[in-house]
Amino acid sequence: MRTIDASAITEVVAKLCQKANIFLGEDLREALQQAKEKEVSEVGVTCLENLLQNAELAGRERLPICQDTGMAVVFVDYGQELLVTGGDYTTAINEGVRKGYREGYLRASVVRDPLNRINTGDNTPAVIHTQIVPGDKLKITVAPKGFGSENMSRLAMLTPAQGVAGVRDFVTETVSRAGANPCPPLVVGVGIGGTMERAAFLAKKALLREVASENCDPALAVLERELLSKLNQLGIGPQGLGGKTTALAVHINTYPTHIAGLPIAVNLSCHVTRHATEII
Repeated sequence: MRTIDASAITEVVAKLCQKANIFLGEDLREALQQAKEKEVSEVGVTCLENLLQNAELAGRERLPICQDTGMAVVFVDYGQELLVTGGDYTTAINEGVRKGYREGYLRASVVRDPLNRINTGDNTPAVIHTQIVPGDKLKITVAPKGFGSENMSRLAMLTPAQGVAGVRDFVTETVSRAGANPCPPLVVGVGIGGTMERAAFLAKKALLREVASENCDPALAVLERELLSKLNQLGIGPQGLGGKTTALAVHINTYPTHIAGLPIAVNLSCHVTRHATEII
């Protein structure tokens, strides 16, 4: 049994909060560059150039890529042969968020109660998803989620008879209704199956996949390409100003479900779909 002190978790989470908010992932940078080369709209090309310049400046000056530094969503693969000592696991993660946001001068965007709306002042608490896995390591991913895109996300309980056509229509309708609000070009996470809450989790986790990577399921890979093509025909374009680059990628996760249901969730994410990972 390997042990790790809670303080080590705090330090890693703090570092990842800042890294995710300041540095654009190389996969996204490459996707934006390719989109710029293919974009037919002059305004769209200018938008994409500005987004790339903004990301470069943020990294160079150690500043947030976006003023909305998001609510911290933390995914942890927790090795079952690992014991956390010297403190509480959940507290350690939240302390890391507190430390990372304060020391990085990142905006505090979390309110303590969704109805009373009093800001916690340090961006805690995080939303924490923990999965127990074999081994003695912790794989920690911090994915700050801004609410310009989060607010445009949707969930539906389709009927099995609606099938793949219903999935296509719901994803397309969600992006079309969102328009410019989620700051396109988008990464579109789609979760299909399970129960209501499982579908939403699947969609959120789909955003962590490397942009434009191939789905390991050939049928889903085809569906992802079909949806991406359909979304980029909507004409919303970069920052909603028109063009052929409405989405950079569509990523689909699935899970077994009940014979009577077809849950689907679409979690939209902006052009700076942020996440950073470390294994300790």
